[in-house]
Parts: sequence; C-alpha cells; structure tokens
Amino acid sequence: MDNRIVVVGGGHNGLVAAILAADAGYRVTLLERSDHVGGASIGSAVFAGHDVRLSRYSYLVSLFPDELARRLGIELALKSRPVSSYTPVERSGRPTGLLVERTPGAATEESFRAVTGSHSEFAAWQQLYGGLAAMAAVLAPALTGPLRRRSEVRELVTAAAGGQLWDDVFAAPIGEMITRRFTDDTVRGVVATDALIGTHTSLFDESLLANRCFLYHLIGRGTGEWLLPVGGMGAVADALEARAREVDVDIRCGVEVVEVDERPGAVTVIGRDGDGNAVQATGSRLLAAVAPAVIDGWLGRSAEPVVGAQLKINLLLTRLPALASGVDPATAFAGTTHLREGFDELEIAYRASAAGTIPDPLPSEVYCHSVTDPSIIGPGEAPGTATLTLFGLHAPVDLFRADPAAAKQQAAASALAALQQYLAEPLEECVAVDTNGQPCIEVASPLDVQGSVGMPGGNIFHGDLSWPFAADDEDLDSPARRYGVEVPGSERILLAGAGSRRGGGVSGLGGAAAVDALLATTRP
Repeated sequence: MDNRIVVVGGGHNGLVAAILAADAGYRVTLLERSDHVGGASIGSAVFAGHDVRLSRYSYLVSLFPDELARRLGIELALKSRPVSSYTPVERSGRPTGLLVERTPGAATEESFRAVTGSHSEFAAWQQLYGGLAAMAAVLAPALTGPLRRRSEVRELVTAAAGGQLWDDVFAAPIGEMITRRFTDDTVRGVVATDALIGTHTSLFDESLLANRCFLYHLIGRGTGEWLLPVGGMGAVADALEARAREVDVDIRCGVEVVEVDERPGAVTVIGRDGDGNAVQATGSRLLAAVAPAVIDGWLGRSAEPVVGAQLKINLLLTRLPALASGVDPATAFAGTTHLREGFDELEIAYRASAAGTIPDPLPSEVYCHSVTDPSIIGPGEAPGTATLTLFGLHAPVDLFRADPAAAKQQAAASALAALQQYLAEPLEECVAVDTNGQPCIEVASPLDVQGSVGMPGGNIFHGDLSWPFAADDEDLDSPARRYGVEVPGSERILLAGAGSRRGGGVSGLGGAAAVDALLATTRP
C-alpha cells in the first residue's frame, strides 16, 4: 500500500494535517506557494527599524482545542485578556463607554447602568451569556470527531440551555433575538459584532449566515473565550513548523500548484517553482489545506465568487492614545474596543456596502496585543511602545477592485476616523515612524489578503461558514462526509483547510478532520 501523502497549503491547517499524518506513519510532502509556512498565522517584523513581531492577519485563539495541541505534541502558551470589550459612546453629549470585564462583575454592572440608564440590560446580558456558556460547553466537543446530526445537537443544546436559545441561534435571524432581548442600541451592537466579523451579511438575512458566524465566535474551547497567544500568533505557526520538521515532513516552499491529476490508486499534484520549473508530488491521498475555490481551479471547475469583507490595519504606537471618556487606555484597548458598532450603524453600513459604497464611518474594532503580552515588543524599543490592530467590518472585496489603492485609502480613513472620534488627542501624534520616516501604519484590504496568503476574495473563512453538524437526512456514507472534508466528485482529495465543514479561524480543526477521515479510510 502506498503510504505517501501530499499536503498542499502550509498554513496552520496544512501543518496540523502534515504532523498528524506523519505521526500516523505516512510519508508526507507539504507544498506551499510562498517562501515560508504558517500562512495567515505568522509573526512578522512589519515596520522597518522596529523590533516588533506583529500578527498581520490573525490575532486570537478561541477554537483551537487543548486536546488537539496535545495530540500534535506542541505547547501553546495562551493568556486571558482582563477585559472582554470596551465600547466608547456619547450619552447626553458627554463621552463615556460600556465596559465588559472578562468575568462581568460590579464594574460591568455599573457601566451598563451608566450607559443604558437601567439595570435591565445587564440582567438580560447575564441571562443570554449564561445560556451561551452552557451551549458552548456541550457544543465544543461536536467540533471534533464524526459529524453529529442536527437533532442530536438540538437535544444537547435544549437540555443545557433551553429551547428558546436553540430557536434564537439556529432557527431565526440573529437580529431578531438581539432586538427582542435588548433595547439599548449600543448593547445590541456589542452582541451583534460576533455575528459579523469576517462575514458580509445582514443580521436579518434568512440564510442565517450571521447566526453561523455568531455560533463559531461563542463556542470555542467550551467557553467561547478568545485567548491571546504569548509571542503573537506567529508563536502558533512556529510551534507547528518545528513539530512538522521534527516528524520528518518534507516541506517544499515556493511551489505554486496549478493542476491535480487524480487516478485510481494515486493522485499527482503538479506545480511550478519560482523559476518556472515543473514540480510534481504523488501520493495515495491529497490533503488540500486551501480554499474550496482553489481546489475547483486545480480540477478545471468553475466556482462561485468568494467574498471577504474586512479591512485590517496594523499600527505601531509610541504610546497608547488617551480616550475622551477618561478610561485608562490600557483597559480600553486590552480587550475588543468597538467603534461605531451600534446595532443600527452595523445594519446601515451593511446596506451601504451592499450597494457598492464604502461605509462612512466604517464600523471597526481594535485591540492591543502588547498590553497583555509585551513579549512581542523587542528590548530595544522605547518604553510605552504599543501595538494596535484594527479590524474593519462590511468592507467587501468588490469595493476594492476598480481602484484598489484609492478604495483602500478611503476605507482606512473611514476606519481611523471612527477611532479618532473617541480620542482625547490626535492619533497621529502617537504613531511611531519607521527608518524611512513613514508612519507605522499597515493597511490590508481583502485584495491584499488574497494576494499575500492566497485566500480567494480575501475571505478569512475560505467561504461561508457551515453549521458544525449534519442534517438528519444527510448522507454520511463515507469517511470524508462523516468528517465534513469531502471534495465533491473526488475520491482521493480531502479538504483540510478553513473551508471544511467545521473550519474557520485559527483552530486546526480542518487539518485534523482530514487526517481523521484519512485514517478511517486506510492506514499505512
């Protein structure tokens, strides 16, 4: 029996798949288009002359299970952020803000009262997130192993958190649940952002795409907490690469795959290196840690357009800027700082972007990695040096195609203006400069993400997120289907990336599911 396996895509999912397959006894060749592995999870010295290691495209870990890290033989140092979120707003013409502690207590309750004018919103918050915590505890195990059926998952959620929560999350547009449970627009918006990050849709869309996004943001690791990797996201990629080399994965970078030839008994991957020379790798199976649309291209099939919808801005600051509300910036930026993300503002921005216009203001959120983990700042940097990462919503890729540079400049200005509105000092006075005298601000549109890490349309999920379960009448007659990694029409290609049934985010779930399906089919 041929024990050769080819993995294409050296992002974190591809590395996970390669490690697990090698551990199981396969001879693994991994092909990666760029000159390094790690994909969107690497750490980079982005700004010339500064010893600061930034995670350019991915920031936090929620969905990567502890048991998967143990299975891989890697150690991940993860920290809790002391603050869940801070939302600066104005009330009665005065700047203030809504603080949500990681474990909401007296300070959070008082902040809700001060911003909303009542105690009822905090009580509603506690009720919802108590139910979501119970749901996360029973749903997280369903992210690994064979897919469970919808009826089984419904039974688990209903028993743990009640039938109303099941209906709210799985049966009706998430906007209906939010507007029924809360009355304050700011509180509604804080809840709603988890349903929109990386997804371009309305909160009331009947497709429930926003619900699926919401679900994945709330159930990871059984708690839904988004943890910060010590050393930045690059520490995750480094640990995976080191382990892959330790188990003798043959890593070949700089290879662009252009075609796949699938035959009875084998599959051959055909690519080109940087000099245009042909490269081939053959194995009994191909684990494709790339977007489904990329696989369609290899096989000569048409694919639906993939839409990424986020603007990413990385900043290096000489100090964190003061906020008009007077809150300590180390508190405001330690968690997720919501900017112009009121519920109504989010829907207005969606409608503007769907109509072909860059929203102004652009709803955005920022956080400071270096508050919780200063290890990403080199010892030569001045005291007070800080990173700031902004993630702009409702910035679909099509808005950037006609004039990429101008659209990116407009979107960045809109997002940074949303931040400046709540500051007590000009942001530019806090921005560091590089050795060329340029401000340390890096802006990436969906087109930039596509070009840099090969995600079609810049979509960070590789496509629309799926429910993490199978329909009751769905055919699960093969390991590929049972683990949610089937490539339609293929017998020897398994989907191993974020576009797998339970993929999305930095989770490793796609790579692990592909190997689980492989081992359920045959062993070397």
